[in-house]
Amino acid sequence: MHYYKLHLIRHGLTEGNLNGRYIGSGTDLPLCEEGRAQLAELKEQFLYPEVPLVFSSPLQRATQTAEVLFPGAKIVALDDLKEMYFGKFENRPVEELVKDPEFAAWIDPNSREVPEGGEDRKAFYDRTSGMLMKMFEYMLKTHTTEAACVTHGGVIMNMMASHVLPMAKPEEWMTDPGCGYSVRLDAEMWMRDHLAEAFDVVPRGYLDDIG
Repeated sequence: MHYYKLHLIRHGLTEGNLNGRYIGSGTDLPLCEEGRAQLAELKEQFLYPEVPLVFSSPLQRATQTAEVLFPGAKIVALDDLKEMYFGKFENRPVEELVKDPEFAAWIDPNSREVPEGGEDRKAFYDRTSGMLMKMFEYMLKTHTTEAACVTHGGVIMNMMASHVLPMAKPEEWMTDPGCGYSVRLDAEMWMRDHLAEAFDVVPRGYLDDIG
């Protein structure tokens, strides 16, 4: 069976992550020194795939992660791979936000509240959930059998929950910085179901010593 493989990877750490700030697409931070060091350590200890093409969020933390993990690969930045925009909550300390009743109301997964100036949760889901199949469609058309995608945690969770077997809730697809999931499909799966299947973690071997 001829599979097309796509490796979904969360970007590395930024100063905002280290400082406990709520960072979305409205804050374009580069990787911090610790983030680059962590990615280098992951590359040394584990195996990342070699790919000719990397789809990426256009935000610095994603494109820089792609450059570190996949030197020499062609990077294609796609706006719809951006993280959610958090509006008035953007770039604020989480320890401050948890005391804000508006934030508590919005963070409820069943809430339809929208932070002032922010992105609607359903709009974010609609924007990102279909990106997995759009990337696979490009791969099928260009006969690219293996590629990577460097994006944000929320984007990966939406794509996985919408189009990947085994079916799971978005929060069950959370992943660490610099890590993620390998998914695959064949032409029949594409035409029949528009579903892919998860078959490994990225980098390979990352979870072998856990549990």
